[in-house]
Amino acid sequence: MSAGDATNHSSTSVFLLTGIPGLERDYRWLAAPCSFMYAVAILGNCTILCVIKAEPQLHQPMYYFLSMLAATDVALALSTLPTVLPVLWFNAREISFSACLLQMICIHTFSFMESSVLLAMAFDRYVAICNPLRYASILTSPRIARAGLAMVCRSTFLVLPLICLFMLLPFCRSHVLSYSYCLHQDVIRLACSDTTLNSIYGLILGLLIGALDPVLIVLSYVKIIKMVLSVASKEEQTKGLNTCVSHLCAVLLFYIPMVGWAIIRRFGENTAPVIHILMVNIHLFLPPVLNPVIYSVKTKPIREGIRRVLCQKKA
Repeated sequence: MSAGDATNHSSTSVFLLTGIPGLERDYRWLAAPCSFMYAVAILGNCTILCVIKAEPQLHQPMYYFLSMLAATDVALALSTLPTVLPVLWFNAREISFSACLLQMICIHTFSFMESSVLLAMAFDRYVAICNPLRYASILTSPRIARAGLAMVCRSTFLVLPLICLFMLLPFCRSHVLSYSYCLHQDVIRLACSDTTLNSIYGLILGLLIGALDPVLIVLSYVKIIKMVLSVASKEEQTKGLNTCVSHLCAVLLFYIPMVGWAIIRRFGENTAPVIHILMVNIHLFLPPVLNPVIYSVKTKPIREGIRRVLCQKKA
């Protein structure tokens, strides 16, 4: 099969999405809580974006990075919503090759971007605690804007080769996917040609995002903890660590399911499919849903900002 035939064959392919095996009769019952989770994710993160924009006292580096995280979470939720809810509500399983490709680009790009934002937020906390006198001079608005642009470029350039390699693959086997959305790792297993290069590049990306970024975050917190413990006052220690709690929760929510899924996928060949589906769903669903809740509860300026915005609307 020539490259041109392979491309044409792939572009006319239709994939079949899979919900949760064994629970097909309960899809309508699952659709309601899933719809609620999407509503919380989108409305919660949009609320944080509106509050940060409306409150001048929140125009600081920490909240700029938080707004980037909220925007990424909204985009990530919107990437999976068009296929997950139709599968649950209407059992609409078919997805075209072009729609699958677009969803794959969005999911992987915004996942990589979330990792970049979490790393930038760790650097923000490191500077704020370990070098507070230079905090304002290091994290200036132009530098934060350039950092945001760098995150977008990093995520885009990392995904671009992955997609180019994917588009060359012919699909002539079963077109049944393992999830309710298109993931590169899942779709390439259906290809009827050699996918070694795709797998190698995917593994490199996994190590870069799933290993390098968390290691850098851990190193940042090692330095932060050393600095906090060197402070004599326990009150100041508690105050310093409290500023990191929300970010730590966001980091754990994002990386633990992702690393767990990667380990199961590589070494758990006999693991039940429902475990794979559960880990992926936790990785893609929970951070957008819980991040705005965590920051609203644990971050006093955000909480007060939400209250002021609501009071203004009532007035």
